[in-house]
Amino acid sequence: MTISSPSGHAHGTGRIVVGVDGSPSSEEALRWALAQSALTGQPVHAVTSWEFPLDYGVAPLGDVDWAAASAAVLAETVQKVVGEVGPDGAARRVTQHVDQGHPARALLEEAAGAALLVVGSRGHGGFAGLLLGSVSQHVVAHAPCPVVVVHGPRADTPPA
Repeated sequence: MTISSPSGHAHGTGRIVVGVDGSPSSEEALRWALAQSALTGQPVHAVTSWEFPLDYGVAPLGDVDWAAASAAVLAETVQKVVGEVGPDGAARRVTQHVDQGHPARALLEEAAGAALLVVGSRGHGGFAGLLLGSVSQHVVAHAPCPVVVVHGPRADTPPA
């Protein structure tokens, strides 16, 4: 886990914003945010974003509802993780938001006035695992609040 608190920025007193994209690392970030929420009583605001996939500068044709698909991934991830956490009221502390645009931009906008921003890291282990992903690196550098980057369990580590 990496914690960053940008100097010169005021800290919010409200919610914990967490980036969720359905990946195992974002599930770990949501678990961490829920555990922090249980300690502080702060609500969790789960955020995902989507962009039209572009291929050679042309938007794909078809009847795909990208916003609905992203909302479904967010809802499934929240339901899964909240179900693992148990019946301590975690579900009541989680709101969900889907935004169109780049994930780093969406997270930074949602983090305005937040107490904390939590993101997962898709590190690869070893030397490469020391590096942050592009979204987590961007939000650590530009967030208006403290940031926690949660590194998921390594593939070769047995569960506790």
